[in-house]
Amino acid sequence: MKLLAIDPGPNQSGWVVTDGTVIPEIIDFGITETVDLVSMIDAAVVFGKRRPDDYYMAIETVASYGMAVGESVFETCFQIGKLLHAFGGASEKSCTKIYRKDVKICLCHNMRAKDKNIRQAILDLYPKTGGGKIPQIGVKKQPGPLFGVSSHVWAAIGVAITWANQRKIKEVTK
Repeated sequence: MKLLAIDPGPNQSGWVVTDGTVIPEIIDFGITETVDLVSMIDAAVVFGKRRPDDYYMAIETVASYGMAVGESVFETCFQIGKLLHAFGGASEKSCTKIYRKDVKICLCHNMRAKDKNIRQAILDLYPKTGGGKIPQIGVKKQPGPLFGVSSHVWAAIGVAITWANQRKIKEVTK
């Protein structure tokens, strides 16, 4: 099974394709203009071919906490809808919406976690096989399993890990 996990934004989105496991093997990733990512999903570019049945999508989605929000939040909501539509709809069998609070709890066990805490929690899951100061990332001559990951891709990996953990919990409780 393969998973496309997305950290959507009003203009750019981070995305990662993984093997769908709890400590996922990263197959591909990027930061792409959101409108272009919609086209890539629709054309199945991120899958290498037409989306097979064993592909899933997990997308970080917006939750209301009772505070006023700006235009970028509404634009992100609009883009989430477009991404879900491009994937083939929001069927629970193939698409899962993941809230940021769930990522924070899954990775950091704390709702107050910030992006840097989530990044460190992800780093702590991966083996130190690369070179340099952060061997999980590594350097060009000796890359680690997270080599090249930056910015919104960290959040997308957090979505992927949360999705896999939620799926594992559902299987255990069946």
